[in-house]
Amino acid sequence: MSGRATPKVAVLMGGPSAEREVSLSSGRECAAALRGEGYEVAELDAGPDLAARLDDLKPDVAFNALHGRWGEDGCAQGILEWLCIPYTHSGVLASALAMDKQRSKAAYRAAGLPVADSALYARAEVAAAHVMAPPYVVKPNNEGSSVGIRIVPAFANTPPVLSDDMPDRVMAEAYVPGRELTVTVMGDRALTVTDILTDGWYDYHAKYAAGGSRHVLPADIPAEVFDACMDYARRAHQALGCRGISRTDFRWDEARGRDGLVLLETNTQPGMTPTSLSPEQARHCGIGFGALCRWLVEDASCAR
Repeated sequence: MSGRATPKVAVLMGGPSAEREVSLSSGRECAAALRGEGYEVAELDAGPDLAARLDDLKPDVAFNALHGRWGEDGCAQGILEWLCIPYTHSGVLASALAMDKQRSKAAYRAAGLPVADSALYARAEVAAAHVMAPPYVVKPNNEGSSVGIRIVPAFANTPPVLSDDMPDRVMAEAYVPGRELTVTVMGDRALTVTDILTDGWYDYHAKYAAGGSRHVLPADIPAEVFDACMDYARRAHQALGCRGISRTDFRWDEARGRDGLVLLETNTQPGMTPTSLSPEQARHCGIGFGALCRWLVEDASCAR
């Protein structure tokens, strides 16, 4: 930090990704919390002129509230490194690795973590015929917030209909039945396990709409599965080289006990909206939203 009496924090939000609206909501919440903690705060909607605006503003810290491509995949982090502005959350390499679902799975496997079988295919190939036996899931390889996900049910006669905004290459992943579990890691500490209950798939609406899902924390699951979630989340955080906070998502087929637990992905920029999971887990552990935001600012650095 610069040493000025009131540190100036630039909250990066919005941006051009498919998760823009979620990021704007996260950014507004974090900016308000940081003002309440006594920081001087500037809200920046990240665009092509981001580097120039940051250079003009000269903040002490950049609070990264961006989600999705460009803000969560190492691009914004690279700009901040170039400008020598300390920033929150993960660095360039960890951000890029975590956003690439197939490459992050390779890191998980190397760390001995359980993942579902998957492969990358041309979009046209997936739309023309089944690329694996149903049930399976088709998703972009480098988006978050369940953007673009298609579920191909068992005994489906036809391949999925993909939207025009799906990338040219997509991931097909074996469907894992069961419950949706998630764990936030803060520094080197796993906070708790949340069991996410919805009427259907935990899609974009379920994640961000009021009443879209119900969160049970701590999750009412067997101790060995709870402990495995906490352990796997810490190891995933470490395997990817994450910093600050991350959130790792799981599917658990309870009919198979601990063997039914599969790691899906790690989010290096977890949502910070009123319905978001990481702030809720922090609050459960006695860490209020303002304190969480302050901790992230105090943890900020370059060369992450």
